Amino acid sequence: MTAPPLPRTEAVPDSQAALHFLQSPAAHRGHAGRIDTVETIETHMSWVFMAGDHVLKLKKSVRYPFLDFSTLAAREYYCREELRLNARLAPDVYLGLMALQHRDGGYALVPDAQGPLPGHTVDWLVLMRRLPAQRLLDRLIAEGGVTVEDIAALARLLGDFYRGATATGVPPADYLARFQREQTVNRELLLRPQFHLSRAEAALDGLDAALLRHSALLLQRAADGHVLDGHGDLRPEHVCLLRPPVVIDALEFNAALRQVDPVDELCFLGLECEMAGAPWIGPQLLAACMAALADAPPPALLHLYVAYRSLLRARLAMAHLLEPQPRTPLKWAPRAQRYVDRSLAALASLEHAATRGPAAGGSALSAAKPCGSP
Repeated sequence: MTAPPLPRTEAVPDSQAALHFLQSPAAHRGHAGRIDTVETIETHMSWVFMAGDHVLKLKKSVRYPFLDFSTLAAREYYCREELRLNARLAPDVYLGLMALQHRDGGYALVPDAQGPLPGHTVDWLVLMRRLPAQRLLDRLIAEGGVTVEDIAALARLLGDFYRGATATGVPPADYLARFQREQTVNRELLLRPQFHLSRAEAALDGLDAALLRHSALLLQRAADGHVLDGHGDLRPEHVCLLRPPVVIDALEFNAALRQVDPVDELCFLGLECEMAGAPWIGPQLLAACMAALADAPPPALLHLYVAYRSLLRARLAMAHLLEPQPRTPLKWAPRAQRYVDRSLAALASLEHAATRGPAAGGSALSAAKPCGSP
């Protein structure tokens, strides 16, 4: 699909009144039945309303360098993209769109599938089935409830997904340049003097050197067609270990950020599981998915991806402190420091693997394994 042209500005009419309506139980009775409360969550890009067994997501009218939701046409387009993309890994979770309409001095939610809409549409929302919070991967890790069988089922889902994903045809030089561009942004933010991150400059210098020294690894992945239209934001909080599991919140607002090597995306999920306290998940998941894809990435590539993802996560953590009123400001610097330290560890492993070679370092999968399985 081709995104519509995006005008620079567009006001959202009566946004506070619309929010007040969406936070009221009466707004949701048409799709959620009789409910007493609506739980509301605000993120950088969305408002999320949880009512009974359903969830509605409203995209904010915001513009960042990596997305533009500033017009009604753009928000409708990306709501439809969210439905399309998430049908791949969560087919029964994303139920459709709801039009927020202004009528008779108030508001109403009207299903998009109803046909011609009777009133004036002022915004669009994605309707989802509410998932059981106790089966989300991040919560299960915190409670020590993830099983080997759970991860095997997740690997089957992701293996099938990547086998069927579309190759993007990204030119190898462009693929490598993306990592270098992100490093430029990482350096600008992480080295700000007010942040005082220990060894951040060493990690940045190390990754710059690694990207130069091992650029052939990234160029070869793109040349061999391994860069696919993936999920784009594969984190534990987006994985629900139902039977079968589902993965939600595919990145819809920027197609380039979804163009990933499955090895990179799986290393990212493994990194996040490790940081949450379950380092055994990544190696098991990666081994099963690589077997399904008949892929055997070298150990150095895995360490390179982990080092890169770790610095990216450090940057995103510290970016919270640039907000006018950051939420939970005390947690971001310690979190970023953990990622900087993890990047340095991955860079050390990368150089060991590159110097000693696969015969000394073991297979790519064992080289990625930070500690034992449960």
